[in-house]
Amino acid sequence: MRLTGHRLFPTIAEPGACFRALAEAGDELLKEYPGGLAAVGISCGSPLDAARGVVQTPPNLPLWQDVPIARWAKEHWGAPAFLQNDADACALAEWQYGAGRGTRNMIFLTFGTGMGAGLILDGRLYSGTQGMGGEIGHIRLADQGPVGYGKRGSVEGFCSGGGVKQLAETYAREALQAGSAPPWAAGEITAKSVAQAAMSGEPVACAVYAEVGRWLGRALAILVDLLNPQRIVIGSIFARSGGLMIPAMERELARECLPGSLAACQIVPCELGEDMGGYGCMAVAETRMAQ
Repeated sequence: MRLTGHRLFPTIAEPGACFRALAEAGDELLKEYPGGLAAVGISCGSPLDAARGVVQTPPNLPLWQDVPIARWAKEHWGAPAFLQNDADACALAEWQYGAGRGTRNMIFLTFGTGMGAGLILDGRLYSGTQGMGGEIGHIRLADQGPVGYGKRGSVEGFCSGGGVKQLAETYAREALQAGSAPPWAAGEITAKSVAQAAMSGEPVACAVYAEVGRWLGRALAILVDLLNPQRIVIGSIFARSGGLMIPAMERELARECLPGSLAACQIVPCELGEDMGGYGCMAVAETRMAQ
């Protein structure tokens, strides 16, 4: 299946303004499809109530307090509408259309702004009792370390864009104290700028990504041993910069994992790239309609 006719929007903070923008874009797109909509899929960061279709104040959308977005979409377009956690939606997308095709047990990790996970177990999405299943980002790996998901030393602290930035700032300060600040530290420090420096061979930046890879390997080892997946698909930063992390990641996996479970699991970058959000919404609509 090919995704066509999609548009990208900036984040719109106010729900009413977002609804108006979505309605305008959706109505314009539907002029090309006179048959109308079979269903609407919506993907959003948690917390949310997928069963009721209500967004419940995600960190990046502080004005979205108990917003019934699925009900709005259903009323506007006259079609069933379904809301899903974004990591779950991406897991469905990669499982149905991307790097997870052909598996029955697959894990998708976002590894972007944060570290979320979507679980495909025994051929179906597993979301947990309250839709919070798979929150690997909240697990603490160390007493000290970057802060992510509100917890120091968490998986998200080490394995996210913000975590890479925090680690890089620490490494840059240590290098400066030793008398040799890395050149990339003179500008804005981001996961991307550090990756670019590491790809050119700058040793401090390489050390940052090796450290990220080590903690990523430890987090993956938990998932491999606990859930015994066939494949772990990792998005965003790993898809772009995985080569900087893989050696350290693989050493940690070999040290921590049950050998048989590790041998049965492939760890691969996502395939859908920037189109993943659109594919995720399609996958949510198809999956929920089939239930």
